[in-house]
Amino acid sequence: MMRQYELVERVQAYKPEADEALLNRAYVYAMQKHGHQKRASGDPYFSHPLEVAAILTEMRMDESTIAVALLHDTIEDTSATRAEIDELFGPDIGKLVEGLTKLKKLDLVSKKAAQAENLRKLLLAISEDVRVLLVKLADRLHNMRTLDHVPEEKRARIAEETMDIYAPLAGRMGMQDMREELEELAFRHVNPEAWITITDRLEALKRRNVSLLGDIERDLSKLFAEKGIIADVTSRQKKPWSVFRKMETKALSFEQLSDIYGFRVLVDSVEQCYRALGVIHCAWPMVPGRFKDYISIPKQNDYRSLHTTIVGPSRQRVELQIRTRYMHEIAEYGVAAHSIYKDRARAGGGYSVSKDTNAYAWLRRTIEALSEGDNPEEFLENTKLELFQDQVFCFTPKGMLIALPRGATPIDFAYAVHTSVGDSCIGAKINGRNMPVVTRLNNGDEVEIIRGKTLAPPPAWESVVVTGKARSAIRRATRLAIRKQYSGLGQRIVESAFQRAGKTFDRDSLKRALPRLAHKEVEDMLAAVGRGETASTDVLRAVFPEFTEPRAPQPEVREEGWTNLRSAAGLLFRMPGRSARKTPKGGGDTSKGVPIRGAAGNVSVTFAPEGAVPGDRIVGILTPGAGITVYPIHSEALSAFDDQSERWIDVRWDVEDSSRERFPARIRVTAINEPGSLADIAGVIAGEDANIHTLSMTQTAHDFTEMRIDLEVYSLKHLSAILSRLRERSSVSKVERF
Repeated sequence: MMRQYELVERVQAYKPEADEALLNRAYVYAMQKHGHQKRASGDPYFSHPLEVAAILTEMRMDESTIAVALLHDTIEDTSATRAEIDELFGPDIGKLVEGLTKLKKLDLVSKKAAQAENLRKLLLAISEDVRVLLVKLADRLHNMRTLDHVPEEKRARIAEETMDIYAPLAGRMGMQDMREELEELAFRHVNPEAWITITDRLEALKRRNVSLLGDIERDLSKLFAEKGIIADVTSRQKKPWSVFRKMETKALSFEQLSDIYGFRVLVDSVEQCYRALGVIHCAWPMVPGRFKDYISIPKQNDYRSLHTTIVGPSRQRVELQIRTRYMHEIAEYGVAAHSIYKDRARAGGGYSVSKDTNAYAWLRRTIEALSEGDNPEEFLENTKLELFQDQVFCFTPKGMLIALPRGATPIDFAYAVHTSVGDSCIGAKINGRNMPVVTRLNNGDEVEIIRGKTLAPPPAWESVVVTGKARSAIRRATRLAIRKQYSGLGQRIVESAFQRAGKTFDRDSLKRALPRLAHKEVEDMLAAVGRGETASTDVLRAVFPEFTEPRAPQPEVREEGWTNLRSAAGLLFRMPGRSARKTPKGGGDTSKGVPIRGAAGNVSVTFAPEGAVPGDRIVGILTPGAGITVYPIHSEALSAFDDQSERWIDVRWDVEDSSRERFPARIRVTAINEPGSLADIAGVIAGEDANIHTLSMTQTAHDFTEMRIDLEVYSLKHLSAILSRLRERSSVSKVERF
């Protein structure tokens, strides 16, 4: 274990003016607080923060960051408090240590949600000070180096989290060296068999190619010397995880990989980078499509380099990276290489990491976009989306550069420009041509977004986009649209319930009752009523705790083949339905019916023309003298009753899952106009044990026929299975419920 004076000497080796007293205080305090705590390996726990500090000295971090590394587990795992650390080490260090402390008491339903909330807290702390990230990555790196000592059941989870979050995060921050080590350590535990196989094959390949690699290095060095270019040429081998990922994504065998070995050329200036490129291309032919200029257009993590592949000596494909020595530092250490500490222009002095980097700016933008209202699981998913993707570079018509993940569409492009642009996107021009909004973008594409007046993206776009920002915005817009739709219905239902109970509907009283209903906003509560998740009587009781539901007389109902529904107020009534199995006389149908409040005796109940099936959210419309008509909540016909809230009846299904009674539903099928299409469709419906009640056909074009089919099915699940099977048939172009 590193001694106190050794740590101080390591920091002073690259920063002679470092605050020795701060380092000594942090060393002693952390050692005392961790006391006799042990790690899973049996080593003193204090050895862990000490090793984290040692990793950061290799990055040449300042003494404040080293002190934070020593203290990073004290609040979480010892009796130390934020106030105590503020008093001993100052509020800046206290804030950094707290940013690295996990949330202990999370009232969340899943470990995934807890993981997401801890990640959100960490990213917010990183967005304020990048040193939090550097300490966290060093902490994770040491934990991965000692993962063999952790119980086996935890290893895979920790390794997967490293692969999903921390390694990509290091890459996004430009810290390729750390990313590669984290990936390799995680790969060993995520897929040990693949790791062993690929590692063995790489070792065997390296032994066979030692002389060839040396020859290529000498040939390149000699060529540069002849042209007066001072360059360092070194060979490098792909890491096992990088090899495995390429084999998987491109479906290649190990023998088909042509870039397992590459060569790095380091020169003194940008001008010499392009001179070296010209010399190489004059000496050996370039492989078409394999040249990339990340100097003129850097990656978002500040990576800059020239990439090219040539057919070099011995007719071997040779991959080359050409960069300056400073670019190489940025490529290896990322934001840590930008850690040039400047005196703050304020009392007390101090140091801070420069925030003037593309990588850090990307991180702040990403956190801002992802933190707006998503639930924990969505935040975790969208963060992973943002971290994982390779990039393409596209342009607006005015020449603004937009960096997007590979596979991005114009929809992603629109949301990258601005959320309102994405919400109003109705089309796109790519390089001057009208193209579908689901077209995949390529490097250099010029994209013009065509906007409409509406601000409601189709929910289906969520499955098309690849950026977390776009997916988050679409989900948010969809939720708001659904909430608006259902809250209007919910308000009419609640108003009707209040009116029946002789109470006055008042939104202020609803707001005061929200805690009892477990909602934050009135609109959310009303939407829950509209969706059938909250009963209107529950709202009544929350607003008026003294309210009790009066019971009505219960006349006996003995009709056969009738189906039970239940009102949200708890009132049961029965409606006629087509039954696949009749109740025999005297067969024990003893259920009772209760009349709907405001109607005398039993009420006639019928379905709307489009039908409704168990599983649908439903609403009843009362017509005096004619009874109640049940509509599915998505029915367009309901808009005719928007201004007649007194006619809305809150009803819900009361049907056993085992019931074999069929219910009406209507679908529209667009089929190819050819012999056998109708038989094919009818066969699918019959094969799913459904019944065709009526069918009408209209030829909409020479090649297509539209069929309107009234079905009888058991449930929404049954209907969905039929629709799914129909979509699989080659004779069917489109199928939908209406």
